[in-house]
Amino acid sequence: MQQKIKILILDDHPVFRHGLKQVIQADPDYVVVGEAGDGVAALEVAQACPPDIAVLDIDVPKLTGLEVARRLLKSAKPPAIIILSMYDTESMVNEALDLPVNGYVLKDNAIADILNSLRAVASGQCYVSSGVAKYLMKRRSQSAKLSEQKKGLDSLTAMERRVLKLIAENKTSKIIASELFLSPRTVDTHRQNIAAKLELHGTRAVFQFAIEHKAAL
Repeated sequence: MQQKIKILILDDHPVFRHGLKQVIQADPDYVVVGEAGDGVAALEVAQACPPDIAVLDIDVPKLTGLEVARRLLKSAKPPAIIILSMYDTESMVNEALDLPVNGYVLKDNAIADILNSLRAVASGQCYVSSGVAKYLMKRRSQSAKLSEQKKGLDSLTAMERRVLKLIAENKTSKIIASELFLSPRTVDTHRQNIAAKLELHGTRAVFQFAIEHKAAL
């Protein structure tokens, strides 16, 4: 007989929590091994009976769901995490996904989405409600863009990176030339090579790129 997947629910609204539990336990693959109405209690329940998946509301007393997630993820055998939230803002979604969590379910759709999210997470996939999927796509796009930009930076010579770093400090070619013991024309050549390698166009494109990637230079 296949062992049931153990679920912990954190939500401070008893009626909502009970409804979620009923939906979960109606599926023979899952069993709710613990419930909590605040973050501290959730950690105590998780320690007493470690879950395979923790379903955590963000906005709860004592410790937020995100703080509970952080602590659970540091445990010896961390559970998969599904965040429950009434917030569909990009900043909140990104904060959760940065932890990282395995799922983000909007409370408006929780009863309908919860089993789909559990199945996805139990199989090693991620799940987000349709209302926040646009942010996930944006994260992937930004990640791909950063990866390409890093490849571009790696293509620069040591001197080109030094020039780019000084450009990020808003220094002119004349000042950069003086600091690096080069001629202004040589610095301008480095600027042109940097722009070509990074596929940057426009008079301020190199400066803008340098500012955005200053920490990586």
